[in-house]
Amino acid sequence: MAEFALPANSKIGAGETYKAAGAKNVKTFKVYRWTPDDGKNPRVDTYEVDMDSCGPMVLDALIKIKNEIDSSLTFRRSCREGVCGSCAMNIDGTNTLACTKFIDEVKGDIKIYPLPHMPVVRDLVPDLNVPYAQLASIEPWLKSTTQPPTRERLQSHEERAKLDGLWECILCFCCTTSCPSYWWSGERYLGPAVLLQAYRWIADSRDDAVGERLDALEDPFRLYRCHTIMNCTKTCPKGLNPAKAIGEIKKMMIERTI
Repeated sequence: MAEFALPANSKIGAGETYKAAGAKNVKTFKVYRWTPDDGKNPRVDTYEVDMDSCGPMVLDALIKIKNEIDSSLTFRRSCREGVCGSCAMNIDGTNTLACTKFIDEVKGDIKIYPLPHMPVVRDLVPDLNVPYAQLASIEPWLKSTTQPPTRERLQSHEERAKLDGLWECILCFCCTTSCPSYWWSGERYLGPAVLLQAYRWIADSRDDAVGERLDALEDPFRLYRCHTIMNCTKTCPKGLNPAKAIGEIKKMMIERTI
């Protein structure tokens, strides 16, 4: 029987425990820690947080831990309103935004890890260079061959409605990093977030490069590695449906050959 094991330097060990002395209303957070500076294996540190002096969101707890308990903890955050996508991480086994995840939604200890199957820069900070390069490859901007108008390019209400469920994407990459197809073929398959962004421009009536955009996606890996597993739609913290957008692109591919 074949046996599979993580490389020795990837095995996660037990870390430090930080007690909340004197606190009565305590919540325990188990947080992934790793730094490239010391050559040690990843670990999980345990933090007890006094909830009587903490906000309701997981991000509030992380900020409290960094400010009051362990200043070495590293994570991304910016807007605190579910708009920027910076604080995307894996919380209680699900990719989501720390700023919109209520602490009370998690029963028991809260386990926090970086987005899965991505290189880690440090602690809860994933390296997103590859998905951002893939985003740039689909040229996410308006392409028009017509003379620029003297005012904005107009759309009907029906044309504008086709962009709903697409423009709201904040590129947190929760969907992409939850996709098994992306885990195995991430260097060639564009992933749900980038393909949703591609369809956002394909569906835009103001764009004149639909054929060009479809040609760029006509590839065994860039588009067709999607096997409709639906993890992307299930995990999206904005309630979007990347799988539907990918399906629409595939449908357009077929329609233009008929």
